[in-house]
Order: sequence, then C-alpha cells, then structure tokens
Amino acid sequence: MIHDYRKLTALGVALLLAGCNTPTKQPALTPPVSTVQSEVRVPHMFGDNMVLQEGATTAIWGWAEDGAVVTVKFCGETVWAQAKDGKWMAQLHNLTPGGPDTLTISAANTLQFTNVLVGEVWVAGGQSNMEFPLKNSFEAADDIAAATNSMIHFMKVPHTRLNAPTNDIRANWKESSPETVSGISAVAFYFARDLQAKLKVPIGVIESDWGGTSAESWMDYNYLNANPRWESEVIKEWTVEESHYQHSLESFRQKKRVAQESGAEFTNRPPRQPWKPAELYNGMIAPLIPYSMKGVIWYQGENNAGSLERAEQYHQLFPDLIRDWRSQWGERDFPFLLVQLAPFMDIQKEPRESAWASLREAQLKSTQSLPNVGMAVITDVGLEHNVHPTKKKPVGQRLALAALAIAYHQPIEYSGPIYKTMRKEGMHIVLTFDHVDGGLEARDGDLKGFAVAGPDEKFHWALANIQGTDKVVVYCPEVRNPVAVRYGWANYPVVNLWNKAGLPASPFRTDDFAK
Repeated sequence: MIHDYRKLTALGVALLLAGCNTPTKQPALTPPVSTVQSEVRVPHMFGDNMVLQEGATTAIWGWAEDGAVVTVKFCGETVWAQAKDGKWMAQLHNLTPGGPDTLTISAANTLQFTNVLVGEVWVAGGQSNMEFPLKNSFEAADDIAAATNSMIHFMKVPHTRLNAPTNDIRANWKESSPETVSGISAVAFYFARDLQAKLKVPIGVIESDWGGTSAESWMDYNYLNANPRWESEVIKEWTVEESHYQHSLESFRQKKRVAQESGAEFTNRPPRQPWKPAELYNGMIAPLIPYSMKGVIWYQGENNAGSLERAEQYHQLFPDLIRDWRSQWGERDFPFLLVQLAPFMDIQKEPRESAWASLREAQLKSTQSLPNVGMAVITDVGLEHNVHPTKKKPVGQRLALAALAIAYHQPIEYSGPIYKTMRKEGMHIVLTFDHVDGGLEARDGDLKGFAVAGPDEKFHWALANIQGTDKVVVYCPEVRNPVAVRYGWANYPVVNLWNKAGLPASPFRTDDFAK
C-alpha cells in the first residue's frame, strides 16, 4: 500500500489531516454526524505496549470507509475523525508522561490497546553498528539479566526493501525484559536505559536499521530527485550499477547451471545487489511517519566511506538526509544525534589521506551547520580488524548525554573537545578548543595523533602539549613554516586528547587542502 500521508508531512501535522474533519488545535466537543457503519483499521505500530510522545500533538491514524466517524479515547481525552478517501486521522493533545493506560479506537468495531505509556519516543536508525544486538555486546550478560524495566519499550522494524513507500509494517512493541532485549540494538538499549534513569519517564525506541546500507537508501526518492547532484550522482549512478549487477547475476546463474548439469562443484557466491536509492526509506521509515517522536539517534556511514569521492559526497548527503527526515516529519529541527565512525582498518605509520577521516569530518561539520545535531565520538572503542566494535555501552551513554543536553536542555557537558581556532607562533601552532569542561587532558602518556604540514602540504607527525585549560601547542622540527594541523586524521586514529568530563576529542583538520 502507498503511504498516503508521506508528501504532506513537510507542511506540518495540521495539513496531514488532508481534509479529514478532525480539529487541528483543540478536540471537538461533539462528534461529526455520520450514518456510515465501517470497521476501523490502524497500522500495526499502534498496539499493546506502545509509547506515545508526551507534550506534543500526537497523531493517531488508520483506514475506514468514507464518511465513517472514528472515536479515539485515551487518558480522559476523546477526539473524533471522519474518514475521507479511505483514511482518517485524529489528534491527541499535550499528553502527560505516565501510564500504563488503554487506548480505545472505535467505529463499527472497537480496538483496545493496553499497557500504553506516555513518555519520550526516539527512532534509532543506521546500519550494522546500530543493528548490532545487545547479546553480542561486550560484557552484556549482566545488563541483559537486569533488563526488566516496565518504563522502557522497544519496537523493531523488520527489514523491508520497497520501490514505493508503504503505510504499514509488521512490528509490535515489547516491554524491556531479559527475554525481549537480547536481539535489540545494543546502542539503543544503553541509550534508552541511561535516558530513562535520568528523566524518570517512560522511554520508547523504534529501531529501524539494516547492516551494510548506504545513506541514500534511507532518503526519500523525491527529495533526492529534486537535487540535480543527487539525481546525477545517486539515482543515475545506481541505474548503471544495477545494470552491471543484472549482467553479473545472469553470468553467475549460467555458470551455476553448467556446473550443476556437469556435476561439478560450484562454490561461487552470487553478486551483491546495490542498494537502491530510497528503498529503505520506503519500507522502513515512511510507514513510521507521522508517529510523534522526540528525535533520532543514528549510527551509519561505513558504507559511504569506501572511497575519498564517496566520503566527500557525504559532506552534503548526510546533512540532506537530516533535512529530508525533518521535512517528512514536519519538524524543522528535531534533535538528531549521530555516532562518529569508530577507528577501523590499518594503523597508519605515516600521515596520509583517509576516506574514513573525511567522513568523520562530514559528521562533525553536520553538528556545526545544522541546529540540534549532536555527536558521540568513539575514538577509544574501535577494533583494528573488525568494523563492529563490541563495546556499545559507551556509545549509548554518550548519545544519552547529547540527548539530555540538546533535547532536554540540561546544563551538562555532552561533547569531547572540538577544535575552535588556530594561530601560528613561529614554528609552533596554538590550537584552541570548545567543550573543554574544566580543562583538557592527555590520557595514557603524552599527546599523540597530531600532524603538521608546511606550504608543501605534506604532513609529519608532531609533538603536542596542553597549555592552560583550552589550548594545545603543536610543533614539528621537520616543518619550519607550519600552516596546518590534523588530529586523528586516519582510518584508525591513535589519539588521546580528552576533556575532564571524560569525553574524547573529535578528529579534525585545520586545512582545506585538495585531495
């Protein structure tokens, strides 16, 4: 089924009603008049154990015959909607955190959903490091055993690739317990656990992720197609890749058939189909809209870091993904909290260009170019030969810190040191940082991970020392006329600059040298 509301969400919740006789500000005192008797249906994400967003205009929607009046009752509030073009939408207003309560939706039939909570709802998206299950996380056995918490609920969206947006998913909400959380995203689990402990209100997490996926597959097709760059570099490029894939697939099938007919062993693997732009948005994000939520946590980028060109593309593509989702939900600046890529692959003996470093820079810059975007830096938890570091607890904990500061305006430090300015003093460069929270510190010995370049744009490892509370002085005897500094600019950065809040500094560069 095509998602009927998707294109309207950018205009706001009021326009989502699309002609339905439902109030946009205050609940109607009396229901619309109708003689139509019709059964009412709702998407599967409405069900027992769901969490509704507090303090917002909360949309409840579904399907019924034209003219049918649908009654929605929850927490003492009764609202009505009249179906038009086969669909209806009602609105609940300014819900107060708490529960459990029962949500009742009725027309000719009655639907009742129990153990419904009101609290903070977050969407957890991305690829395999977000999908990484709690049961495989580092030392998670005790956390799973202690996972019983009636104030935390999860819903996991099934993997779905579609050529057009759908309006429903086969998923259901589950209360946190040792029996339900082992397959849940470890990052999402630790995020929800920390957030609930701090806010003392119910937390709902909608997990929608899939390993090995690219950012463009999570974006709306119309949004991509409206941008000439993405129409050329993403949509047309996929068409070429898909054609190559189909040829490779046919060749694979022919070779397999010949081997089977001759009785020969055939161990070749089939070619991997390229991700189609928008197909995961269609199947796994569109059906969530316009479910009211607080914000998004996001862990993705590895699949867009395969080359310097792809990483450079991410500098614009990733902010556009954030803009796209905000537009679709009709929320201009809901909190979007990302995880910067962990160290991976080779430890570099000499400074050089790195697609992974460039992509981390794209992630950092998104926090500086868009409002309410935060980032968890995890340079301390990478694995050189494994793209899936198992220490997910600090990842979720740092995302929760960002949420508390950005989404809930608590006066806490949520970020490690962020490069601010530089000035040259002879053969030295003095760097200043934001988010120092009482001062900078080097963990486990002298500062490392800094490199300096002169006008020839060739980088050399440098010595670095902390000066005062917010400065680092960088020096390299091989570079008599330094013009640029890089920190952690590598696939696998070996770095140790932190602040006294216990958070690591983001890798950065001061230059804009052409690659």
